[in-house]
Amino acid sequence: MIDPKVKNGIKAAMAALSEYSNSDAAELTKQLEEVFSLEVDFLSKVDALDKTVDDNPELEGLREILFDLLMVNFFSADVKKLEEDYLDSKEWEDIEEETLDRGTEMLNLLLYLNECADEDIEPELEDYLKEFLLVDEDEFQDEYRIYEPVISNQILMESPVVEIAKVAEKVSDDSELKEIFYPMMCFFQNPDAGEKEKQEIAANASDKEFTMPVIAVLQSFI
Repeated sequence: MIDPKVKNGIKAAMAALSEYSNSDAAELTKQLEEVFSLEVDFLSKVDALDKTVDDNPELEGLREILFDLLMVNFFSADVKKLEEDYLDSKEWEDIEEETLDRGTEMLNLLLYLNECADEDIEPELEDYLKEFLLVDEDEFQDEYRIYEPVISNQILMESPVVEIAKVAEKVSDDSELKEIFYPMMCFFQNPDAGEKEKQEIAANASDKEFTMPVIAVLQSFI
């Protein structure tokens, strides 16, 4: 079972990837939808996803983004087939422990966009930081630490894309936001970016094959 937004996200990401690589968007979409639709436990889906990425090297750069989508799909669709308190179970705790080093902060962002859709509000960076991640709260200082590069550069929401790219280059290599800083900030600056704006984002991206599929997924969730 695939959540409709996740399905649209996969399709959009593969279409964007195909624009900047020699990949076959239709074939990759088909393979990924088959993985996400498997009637197996979560870790088996993760294994199936990893095999699909291994078999299609053009997906390597998006491996962890696809894991984030798999996780969103679990929360949105798969969990409905499980017991009501499954997410509080020892089994899920073990799965979280085993996948601790997987995925990116994209997961939080996608969950936030789902919440925005549910509450019929426009996604905004300040709202994401303060109301969703609660970076101002003492008990959420881990989030503050992770998002410090974003918190200290909120002025970029008023800056051209080229300035976002310049700051993105300076984000520390060991930052958990290093990869997604540029597409995330570009998205928040202009969630409804059209083709012309997306061409500008691509032109300033250090890795188009990563940035543009990420933008495509984010836009598919609003």
